[in-house]
Amino acid sequence: MEIKTISKQYIVDEVYQQIVEKIKKGTWEPGEKLPSENQLCQMFGVSRTSIRSALQKVSAYGIIEIRHGQGSFVLDHPTVDVLDGIQLGLNMTDKEILDMLEFRETIEFKCIDLAVERATEEDVQSLEQALNKMIENKDDYKNYSLADFEFHLVFAKASKNNVLYNVMKNTKAFYYYLEELNRVFGVNSDTLEGHQRQFHFFKNRDAEGIKDELRRGMEEMYQIHKKNSQ
Repeated sequence: MEIKTISKQYIVDEVYQQIVEKIKKGTWEPGEKLPSENQLCQMFGVSRTSIRSALQKVSAYGIIEIRHGQGSFVLDHPTVDVLDGIQLGLNMTDKEILDMLEFRETIEFKCIDLAVERATEEDVQSLEQALNKMIENKDDYKNYSLADFEFHLVFAKASKNNVLYNVMKNTKAFYYYLEELNRVFGVNSDTLEGHQRQFHFFKNRDAEGIKDELRRGMEEMYQIHKKNSQ
């Protein structure tokens, strides 16, 4: 079975796309069990975390079913037409993505500036708890996204500005955006390490460190999105 070399930067995305292509070509037919996670790790030469994230993405589209303790199975209904119609990138327009990036650089970044000045030890603990939830749910992008939203909401709460906090909390588009990122790009060591660095910057009251980390992640995400949209 031919497996293309995976570049380190886009591991989850590339594994995901190769799995979909294999199913489209009939390498793994409807009802068939996919190779085990360990076997897929060996086939693709990537970590188990990356394989799990890629499988979650395929499962999210209703192409495979992940049965705990049994493995992953190709569902009976996928057809070439269904698979060809899959949106491999973010289910958001360029305008929606750019609007969200502006939202983050104005509202969230202001929250961060205020939070590093006003945060209590309880706020630091809340951020750490949200981070631990993310780590615990790294193999389930939906629950991971809930913890991810909670993580970023701590910045708003720690700002001690109720208007900013309510804007962040009640902007459903922000949660949808985070969930889309995690669905499409998956959860991997890079994303978790990025949030860990944000936590340490927060503990050290380093607003610029947090914002630089967020800018890097947002820019990388947008470039991958543009690449996939071409």
